[in-house]
Amino acid sequence: MSLCGVVSRDVGRRPELRVFYHHRHPTTTASFLTPDGASRFASFKKCFLSIGLDAKRLRVFKVKTSETSDKSQSPIAPLQMESPIGQLLFQIMETHPHLLPSTIEEQLEKLQEERNLHGDEKTRALQDVLYRRILDVREKEKKKILEEIIYCAVVHKFLEKNISLIPVIVKTTDPSYPVDSWQDQEHKFVTIHSSDTLEMIRSHLSLTLGDRVDGPLTSIVQNSKVNIGKLYAASIMYGYFLKRADQRFQLERRMKILPRRANDDSNQGRIDNLKPNLFWDMASLVQIHPNGEEEEASGFGEEVGLRRYIMQLDPETLQRYATIRSKEVISVIEKQTQALFGRPDIKISDDGSVNISNDETIAISSNGLKMLILESVAFGSFLWDAEGYVESKYHFFSS
Repeated sequence: MSLCGVVSRDVGRRPELRVFYHHRHPTTTASFLTPDGASRFASFKKCFLSIGLDAKRLRVFKVKTSETSDKSQSPIAPLQMESPIGQLLFQIMETHPHLLPSTIEEQLEKLQEERNLHGDEKTRALQDVLYRRILDVREKEKKKILEEIIYCAVVHKFLEKNISLIPVIVKTTDPSYPVDSWQDQEHKFVTIHSSDTLEMIRSHLSLTLGDRVDGPLTSIVQNSKVNIGKLYAASIMYGYFLKRADQRFQLERRMKILPRRANDDSNQGRIDNLKPNLFWDMASLVQIHPNGEEEEASGFGEEVGLRRYIMQLDPETLQRYATIRSKEVISVIEKQTQALFGRPDIKISDDGSVNISNDETIAISSNGLKMLILESVAFGSFLWDAEGYVESKYHFFSS
């Protein structure tokens, strides 16, 4: 494909450029200025003469577009789409991101129409073994499509905030050299969350980074890829949980029905009795830490903040908030983490011990680790929104 245009050369006027695309066979070298292209140039000139341009003032040029320019650009997200619909959404997100929401809505409507059309398939599948297998394959494809729709919706949220996602993490040739080359975007992450949520995130950073959160940004941390990957996945879960809790907290605050501060900390036992989670230890993340000075200073009967609000939730509600609502979102968390850090090769020995053969130690700066955590918490927050939107258009939560 070549890019052609016309420049009007009227004296005393700013040159006017009009561009159009000219498709031709790759092996053809003829342009509008060659004898082979004379007929095409004649129709081209006739077209512009009809809108008042003088042919003598036309200067035709041809610019060949680079076929490798797009390949040199890094992808906007580490995870690559597999389904045709996912690849379509990803391409639209790269070229025309403003069209992605309407395209997602259209794809969800098509899924709903397909479900309505084949509503009685499960009854038939109970009687026909072969048809049941066909239906299982179709359900797996649909699950993958939903996962990739949710993932694209999350990435689009980052694009709207002008935040670049961290690329695939690759070990450097020098083990002591940090792997993080991404930019500091802390000022952008701050705009995503409410002030109450930011307080919880700062506590999470203090818990995970320790003294390094306020130390030199260039100090180097060495740890295994698997451990950092676990921290990334846990922080996604934490961001998902925080957005869910903060959504209810802000609603009750607007309705002026927030609970008042209790005169004791007996509610800590509710957190201690939570069931273990697949990715993270919730008790260690939402407990009140010594740095919560402002909230500790508040008196009995005053309106609680988000941290204290979470502490006062009943055990059933707290457990529900700590649970991912859909298998699709769990899969998105796993795939995003594996896309960044690689898929661990887990092997179980005869004695029952678990070994990871492809784990490796990497070096990362304190600031790079901080950006990694901030991104994962934001990812979890956006994940909650994307999951809820998709569910509102196409019901896929397990009953």
